[in-house]
Amino acid sequence: MKNIASMTAEDVYSDETLDEVFSDEDEIHKAKVLLTLEDRAAQLGVKTKFAKMVSAYKKVEKQLQQAAKKKPLQSLDNWTNFDGPYDRMYCGSWIAREDGIWVQDTGRPDVVVCYHPILPVERLKNLETGEEQLKLAYKRNGKWEEIIVPKTLVTSANKIVALSGRGIAVTSENAKLLVRYLSDVENLNEKYINVQYSSSKLGWIRGGFLPYDTEIIFDGDSRFKQAFESIQEHGCRERWYDHVKELRATGRIELKFMLAASFASVLLPILGSLPFFVDLWGETEGGKTVSLMLACSVWANPDESSYIGDFKSTDVALEARADFLNNLPMMLDDTSKTSEHIRGNFEGIVYDLCSGKGKSRSDKELGIRRENRWRNVILTNGERPLSSYVNQGGAINRILELECGEKVYQNPQLTADILKKHYGFAGQDFVETVKKLGPDAIREIQAEFQAQLRDDEKMEKQSISLSIVLTADRIATDYLFQDGQYIPLDEAKRVLISREELSENERAYEYILSEVEININKFKPDSFTGDYKGEVWGCIENGYVIIQPNAFSRICEKGNFSKKSFLSWASKNNLIAMQGDSKTKNKKFFGKAIRCIWVKMPDDDGFEEIAEDERLPF
Repeated sequence: MKNIASMTAEDVYSDETLDEVFSDEDEIHKAKVLLTLEDRAAQLGVKTKFAKMVSAYKKVEKQLQQAAKKKPLQSLDNWTNFDGPYDRMYCGSWIAREDGIWVQDTGRPDVVVCYHPILPVERLKNLETGEEQLKLAYKRNGKWEEIIVPKTLVTSANKIVALSGRGIAVTSENAKLLVRYLSDVENLNEKYINVQYSSSKLGWIRGGFLPYDTEIIFDGDSRFKQAFESIQEHGCRERWYDHVKELRATGRIELKFMLAASFASVLLPILGSLPFFVDLWGETEGGKTVSLMLACSVWANPDESSYIGDFKSTDVALEARADFLNNLPMMLDDTSKTSEHIRGNFEGIVYDLCSGKGKSRSDKELGIRRENRWRNVILTNGERPLSSYVNQGGAINRILELECGEKVYQNPQLTADILKKHYGFAGQDFVETVKKLGPDAIREIQAEFQAQLRDDEKMEKQSISLSIVLTADRIATDYLFQDGQYIPLDEAKRVLISREELSENERAYEYILSEVEININKFKPDSFTGDYKGEVWGCIENGYVIIQPNAFSRICEKGNFSKKSFLSWASKNNLIAMQGDSKTKNKKFFGKAIRCIWVKMPDDDGFEEIAEDERLPF
């Protein structure tokens, strides 16, 4: 097949192209090629024609499959014989009738497998994990029902008995036979059982974007069913855009910044950025909640208890929610209303959510462990700044804070009512715009802003986060709103925290790490041999900078920091490794043990390298 990016309109939906695609036996590759062709068709303005041709090909393919089913196989004598909407399937040596499933023994049915009709009708393959599920159809009391179960459940006699809870007639006595029957029917009809691709996460998935790419279905956690269903287009597109343009014309940075942060979330995987917080705070009823609703209406229903969450939860639940949203923004209302668990570990929650990955979780049913991962922007609001709940500079520099002034909205109730009736349009428009622009153009815009924000007196990670928000604002303003209402750079800079605003010991921590970076040649353990004549300050191992005492003292003296005060603070904040009560630990250099200071390094620098298989195909 020729390069899709260079195809003409006629090439995209030509018989030659579609014949080649539909002859591909690799269903995953076929699905990916079709999605890429669809994007190219949209670029060329022939998306409708392409969709009609694909639909026609799929119809012909199904007809051929159904015709093939009717051809008798020499090696198989039996077919399923159920009343209902499902096609007949080969069932080999099994007898499958309305009155149940039986083992065929010398021509007579005598061993019961199941007392009612049951058969596999669809395979679901998760694009993210590669795990498979199976859709089973079964008939009880004259009514057909469907259930989706993990593939591992129906291949184990011990596990399949769990289906009895759904009304399926399976016990420890017939479990082995039912497993064999379902396996035979699935494998004998492999070519005819439809494969549906799925994902338990939203956002960028293998070149597509969920939930907008309809060829992929969502099979995620039932806890988030309401949030998932809220992500849709509702009401009138023009009404939403017209009202939001009116709001933007007022020039209020609060609403423009929250809008931009919402859009920015889907840029994080493209730019290789880790998650960060955007917090709108203020004591007055100036529009914090309405601003969060506005940001939400980009993607979903902003009504209470739909998409917007809160802090009345646990760290595990918040992690699971972040994993589900993946690249869509996570919105949490009112930082003051937290569960006791969250309140006692607010700083840890900030660190964990901004790391973009959680602890491995175990599926009790499957025995599978999977690590949660996400890259999104977390939008919050409250009466106090989010930074007031945390102490360490490492957590603070993951937060962009904006104070909410008075009367952001002239009629906040009117805006809220409009947003509840019209929503979900701009998110899809923004995603399509991002696809058309491509990663290189987006990275150029972000680099431009980052260069303008480069300031030694400001927190570097905050500057990275702000540059991404401004990049989203530029794209949305130019391509969606087309109103010239950019966020002014000088106003945007007000969200950055200067290093002087941190405590003395936090500044000491930042300074020590910067001195290590400047003198990194003195911290290379592979160069320390018996013949090494250069100056040795320490080494870097397992996430710690190990600094010899003399070098540590010189660094503190140079920065005019109290060594004693810093070590006391760092020990309380778990930023140094200790040996018993001692704030130093032994480390061998040239065969001699030295009591050194083990300073914990930050988990990240604000960016992560994008793995090759994670790169977006546009």
